[in-house]
Amino acid sequence: MRTVAIIQARMGSTRLPGKVLLQLVDRTVLEHVINRVRGVQEIDDIVIATTDDAQDDPIQLEAEKLGVSVYRGSEQDVLARYYEAACVSKAEAIVRITSDCPVLDIDVTSQVIRSFCSAEADYTSNCLERSFPRGLDTEVFTFSSLQEAYHHAKEAYEREHVTPYLYLNPQRFRLSSFVNDQDLSNYRWTLDTIEDWKLIQMIYEKLYSPSRIFSWSEVLDLYKQHPELADINGHIEQKKLDGGS
Repeated sequence: MRTVAIIQARMGSTRLPGKVLLQLVDRTVLEHVINRVRGVQEIDDIVIATTDDAQDDPIQLEAEKLGVSVYRGSEQDVLARYYEAACVSKAEAIVRITSDCPVLDIDVTSQVIRSFCSAEADYTSNCLERSFPRGLDTEVFTFSSLQEAYHHAKEAYEREHVTPYLYLNPQRFRLSSFVNDQDLSNYRWTLDTIEDWKLIQMIYEKLYSPSRIFSWSEVLDLYKQHPELADINGHIEQKKLDGGS
């Protein structure tokens, strides 16, 4: 099964504009995410799915500089953008990654993909039942399921967020969850606000090396040493499903 990671990226974030091209130590947030996805052995190809708006031209330039394919499509209909990117890349299975997760863990993503294959599921993720820190989110689904969602999803939130039509219709799709042994969903390692950015910078200052990719277990150890890290963005609320993307 040809497995393609489609990384959602745009400059127009409402809470932290331009976040994906912020300089994080020695490279952009987007480059860090791409490098982590490249470390997942089960992934055959990577596509950056950005919008056809001129403000996202820098994302295309950055991706091309890094040797990664780009597909540009609708800003609002992200489901269509994903589907079209999957068609162009000839994906049989899609790994959905967002570009605001520079702590994405190679091993966790790999395990979600393997779980998807062993369950022979239409959709598998580690965020249906949250037990991992936010920022390690990985969703895997078949092209045929994405195609069905593209043709039948009608609600605005179903078009803006790609996968709700899949996981909110368990009678139509075979769903499976990858769950951690311990519930660590209270941690927030995604990048959506200035507080998130301060935390991510501190994590990278402590753990980052250009010669290796640090793991999520190292971040957990860092939190044990510095429990005050959790207070930096612990009050941030995640956007609701119907709140746009």
